[in-house]
Amino acid sequence: MKEYFLAVCAIGACLSATAQQKIEKTYVINTSLVKAHVQPTMYGIFFEDINMAADGGLYAELVKNRSFEFIPNLMGWTEIKKDNGSGDVQVINRAAERPENPHFITLNVKSDEGYYGLSNEGFRGMGIKKGEDYKFSVLARQHAGSKIKLYVELVDENGAVLGTATLSPDASDWKKYEVKFQSNGTVNRAHLNLWAQNTGSIDLDMVSLFPQHTWKNRPNGLRADMVQKLADMKPGFLRFPGGCIVEGRDLANRYQWKKTIGDIDKRESIINRWNTEFKSRSTPDYYQSFGLGFLEYFQLAEDIGAEPLPILNCGMACQFNTGQLVPLDQLDPYVQDALDLIEFANGSTDTKWGNLRAKLGHPAPFNLKMMGVGNEQWGDEYIPRWKIFVKAIKDKYPYMKLVSSVGPDPDGPKFDFLNTTFRGLHADILDEHYYRAPQWFLDNVKRYDNYDRKGPKIFAGEYAAQSVGIASPDNKNNWDCAMSEAAFMTGLERNADIVKMASYAPLFAQVDGWQWTPDLIWFNNLDSYETPNYYVQKLYSLNKGTDVVPLTLDNAAVTGQNGAYATAVIDKKTNELIIKFVNTSKESQNISFNVKGFKQIKPTGTLTTLQSDNLDEVNSFDKPAAIFPKEQTITTNGNNINLVVKRYSLNIIKVKLSN
Repeated sequence: MKEYFLAVCAIGACLSATAQQKIEKTYVINTSLVKAHVQPTMYGIFFEDINMAADGGLYAELVKNRSFEFIPNLMGWTEIKKDNGSGDVQVINRAAERPENPHFITLNVKSDEGYYGLSNEGFRGMGIKKGEDYKFSVLARQHAGSKIKLYVELVDENGAVLGTATLSPDASDWKKYEVKFQSNGTVNRAHLNLWAQNTGSIDLDMVSLFPQHTWKNRPNGLRADMVQKLADMKPGFLRFPGGCIVEGRDLANRYQWKKTIGDIDKRESIINRWNTEFKSRSTPDYYQSFGLGFLEYFQLAEDIGAEPLPILNCGMACQFNTGQLVPLDQLDPYVQDALDLIEFANGSTDTKWGNLRAKLGHPAPFNLKMMGVGNEQWGDEYIPRWKIFVKAIKDKYPYMKLVSSVGPDPDGPKFDFLNTTFRGLHADILDEHYYRAPQWFLDNVKRYDNYDRKGPKIFAGEYAAQSVGIASPDNKNNWDCAMSEAAFMTGLERNADIVKMASYAPLFAQVDGWQWTPDLIWFNNLDSYETPNYYVQKLYSLNKGTDVVPLTLDNAAVTGQNGAYATAVIDKKTNELIIKFVNTSKESQNISFNVKGFKQIKPTGTLTTLQSDNLDEVNSFDKPAAIFPKEQTITTNGNNINLVVKRYSLNIIKVKLSN
């Protein structure tokens, strides 16, 4: 009797399993009807120096305040002595002689006994790796009669020595000295000691420490692990340098690209406009050295195969701060900066700025095709300045596509005014921003379905779901936010004839120095990890295809029916059908895709799933792959693809199409 009962239960379980596999919904894909072409620039990245993304982040310099331009001038530096050493340090102001680099220091060593010097704390410490070679450099000049020796020392938090080197400056004029040494340990929060020995005085400037292995091993280059994560996304474009730093808190604090190229010691440092913006995350030691400048941005875009998209100030400071304006009759220098930038990027070596680009090591042009006029401007003041820029640029470079702001919000009076005005002025590309709750992204999947097909193209320039609220320090990069973004992106892709570019923002955040959250990639001094939002962006970028084809349920686009959001593209380069299906419902779904337009599809394909049962789940340094794409092989059935899609999941289905 017991065996019979177990057998009946087993049969019931099998019948139940069979019932669970019954197809609940059949979606139809017509591969012969192309609805839109997907631009190579469709999914890209937006870089802004917020959250210590440049200095202390992507830019691999380890010394904070290397040229003593912070306020106070010795911020980041601490006086040190050992073995009865004595001395003092003076900050020398030479603003009249070198306005772009107005300060250096004089170390006065007052005893032949012991050592005197300074210690640099780095950017929340220095990430040092065992076996890595480090290059120390400094500009120095000895005072008359001085024969000071310099000893470089990397130490951990307990003072244990990780590596040392010696320098013997021998000139009475400014000269650069370099030395390499290797670390014997891995430390997340090391610091640099610079010791001086022998009585006398020595002037120092541009005190620098770089790992030998940067991206492409470029001297004074970028952190390889962080750039690699960008390259892995294969982004279509790189927007730089921001963001509100383009505007500046005031016009004196704005981004000026010409001051970010050329010799490192001639690039004028300024306060980063995010340093005290948020009371909850005040960062008074946040400055911009511009070691990562416009040439480096263009090189980075080239390295990762992305179109460069520079954004320039249009004569307006950040309207959330001072809102300072340049009078219209004084706008010429700003406009000239834009024209000169195009020449710098594209001009032949016979031109002034093209020749400078070549002298800086890049004779080939960067093939710039687009640029932004202003960042996140709004109001009546923006339009007349925009018109002046557009006329000047289009008259000289008619091929240039210009990106125009429609304000900081996706709706409301500011947006409506600019959206209407720019459509009347036949603007090229409108830059829309949305920092909203996850539900907003689900509710706005059809946002572009009814946009004017003959009007300006759309750049979804900044967006990120906010788990708590806009600019809240408690926002998290959780799966609920990432999944809602994935759903919203089906609407971007379905309307690829209107939406030409899209990028999540912000890109990077230092775990100990951030101002804004959520962010795509988090890093510390040694490592970095990808958020679920990153994987959403990467999966879309790697699977954008070339042409959008209809994917429907009951002859309607899939925009939330049964919690599902979906789009389909074909990739003519690889002859593949790529389906993106987001299941936001609480239950798994048994679905089928009926593929029309081809006699048959290949019998196997792949399913990549990004999923979590916990909408509050996040990735972290402890669990960097808590939410991570998982790929498996699937089989097809004639021209049907039958699948069980998990709840709370983004699914990428790829199958080859027969010729």
